[in-house]
Amino acid sequence: MTMSILRRASYSLALVPALLVAQRQPGHPIGKVTTIGNLIHLELDTSVAHQRLFDLDHRTLRFTPDGAGYRVENVALVWDADFGPALSAPTVVLKNFSFPFSGKSWDSLNVATGAITFGAMRGGRGAGGGGGAPVGNRTGAGASGRAGFQLERYPTLETVGRTFINMIPGIAALVKTNLNGQRFVKELADRVIVTWNVSEPSTGIQAFSWTPTVNKIQATLYKNGNIELSYNDITARDGIVGVFPMVTAGSEKQLGAVELTGSTSGAPNLSLKRVTLSQVDGLFLKATIETQGPVLPDGDPAINGVAYRIGLQNGDVPAPSIDKSTVVWSIRGIAGGRGGGAERGSFAPRYIASGPGAEPEVTVNGNTISIKGILPSELSGATQIAVSADVASSGSTTPTSWVARRGVSLNGIRSPEVDLSSAKKSDGPFPVVYEGFHWPQVPRATDLACSVITTLGDKFDFIASYSDFRVDNPEGGTPSTGPRGGNVSGIGTSTNGLENYCSQGQLQWMFVEPVSTSAVQIQEHSPDNRMKDYDYAMSQIGHELGHRWAADASALVNGERITLGPVHWAAGVHLPAAFPYANPPRDEADAMGGSTWKDNGDGTYTQLDRDYYSPAKGWSWLALYLMGLAKPEEVPPFFILRNLQRTGQSDAAGHPIYKGDKTVITIQDVIAAMGPRVPDFDHAQKKFNTAIVVVTLPGKAPTKELLTAANNIAEHWIAYWAKTTNGRSTMTVSPK
Repeated sequence: MTMSILRRASYSLALVPALLVAQRQPGHPIGKVTTIGNLIHLELDTSVAHQRLFDLDHRTLRFTPDGAGYRVENVALVWDADFGPALSAPTVVLKNFSFPFSGKSWDSLNVATGAITFGAMRGGRGAGGGGGAPVGNRTGAGASGRAGFQLERYPTLETVGRTFINMIPGIAALVKTNLNGQRFVKELADRVIVTWNVSEPSTGIQAFSWTPTVNKIQATLYKNGNIELSYNDITARDGIVGVFPMVTAGSEKQLGAVELTGSTSGAPNLSLKRVTLSQVDGLFLKATIETQGPVLPDGDPAINGVAYRIGLQNGDVPAPSIDKSTVVWSIRGIAGGRGGGAERGSFAPRYIASGPGAEPEVTVNGNTISIKGILPSELSGATQIAVSADVASSGSTTPTSWVARRGVSLNGIRSPEVDLSSAKKSDGPFPVVYEGFHWPQVPRATDLACSVITTLGDKFDFIASYSDFRVDNPEGGTPSTGPRGGNVSGIGTSTNGLENYCSQGQLQWMFVEPVSTSAVQIQEHSPDNRMKDYDYAMSQIGHELGHRWAADASALVNGERITLGPVHWAAGVHLPAAFPYANPPRDEADAMGGSTWKDNGDGTYTQLDRDYYSPAKGWSWLALYLMGLAKPEEVPPFFILRNLQRTGQSDAAGHPIYKGDKTVITIQDVIAAMGPRVPDFDHAQKKFNTAIVVVTLPGKAPTKELLTAANNIAEHWIAYWAKTTNGRSTMTVSPK
């Protein structure tokens, strides 16, 4: 069982191992499916629709130091209308006092967008290890003047707040990706006031607004260590708010141990002996599983598919099974990835942890394997929990060994995630305290596919989903994923994981998440009509579903393997659209990336169209070949420019001019690298069917706006497909 690669328009989406684990697990229906004309309606179950939206507007949060922690209270708005001068650089040097925070006194602070941090990122993480980006939160601009806390491009705001713990000493006034605007600072004798006037992204294809939004935020740091976070006209409904001192003493105290019960039938590493719970620094819950023999280490291929699970049940009465526990922490062995071996997208065998509050890191030491995380919010306030554990071997869902469920006291540990709107000074003190505001979680693609297919049958090649609510993603678009049904070879990828999507071979590719009616890309036109006729929607659906075939190709030229991607065609590849959607051929690059280049004859090249998918574009002859819609002999020679360098010049129309090393490539070079496409043009699939799914929250019918947009997008999708394939293929949107 392998995992297909997630895609994001114009960028590769870094693989997060926890997400890999989730997508490798078989899907299951998550709601009620009906049809409305040519649309499919999925009404979600209540279990997948939780949200927590920002509710602190026109209020002030006051954090008062108490020992090594803070007490928190929600009070009437405190606001200073005199912001002071605008900042041109992130570092602010204090002149009147030093600010006490995280066990130190600071003479300077870093003002990022929506955050204040102190010092710099440090390598390593965890008890005693300093800061640094945690696994699962690796990309982005940590410690920069823009981001402050390190964020990947698409953080899940329901859970990303926990990764700020021990990353860098800091204060999250309102942290989320893509905020932009002005920062101001004013220092008085006893306090420094930082004010942000920022907007969420607007106008662009991934935005939720055509115009800038208003978000006025103020942080006041007092000489005595008090902190106030104030909110005055906040449009954003998601983000992280809280105070994050470093908590790295590493003081561990055992809470209790649970011994083996019942029979055991596995290998020594799959035979449980006991589970021990500990608290670390009063902030982290640590669970250590001890086995009868050495636990297989990272790097051992035999760990693939091995699953250790820990059930944590609120109260001292055990759950009837681990699956029904209040919280389940899982440790799974994963290996391989797409292609396996040393190919792009593969990874060495390793363990990865998942579950509410859990950190992804896993520690193996002899006969033990450990996981830790914050006390999940589901267990907030609990003083006693019932603990259970089991383990299953690769490919099995039946445990080979388990430990008894029994009560363990949670003395000395509490969840750092709280409801700040109801916070009282009597609460606490908290060593770290925050709240993550978020939209509903993204339904798993495998679950959405299984919901549709188990109800209507396995008759959809693609699935595109739309909703009248936002999901927990800071951008308005969606990545794509899927099992690559159809058993096509010779394109750089192969069919895998059909069973996870409940497909017997039909389903090929799909959106990862529904596109909301609040996203600008679902709308028919922009207010100024610069974008019209659902062009943004065609950009998204054409590009994302095009990932079923592209862009994983390579070429073998004079014995050298040249990668033409990865994920999207490289900027230097000259791939004009064979049948343009909106522009002349030389002015429209392939929908999957690449560029159209003009050879100036002097070693320089003018980029007439860049490697970006919007406005909507057609497919190159190479892409059509990979799709089975062009014969090899129809693909003209093309070229790739490597070692691209800007000359600093542009042509009269403003197109940039580059230098680069030109290599001409033929379709035979591509076939030499990957083998011929099978099935070939004469036998390749030419008729495709897309499920257009409208997703609603529990108990909700689709809005008129959603139905209108989905129907219009479906109609344009059929027309887009016909035009960009020049009638060589047909697309339907039939649920019957």
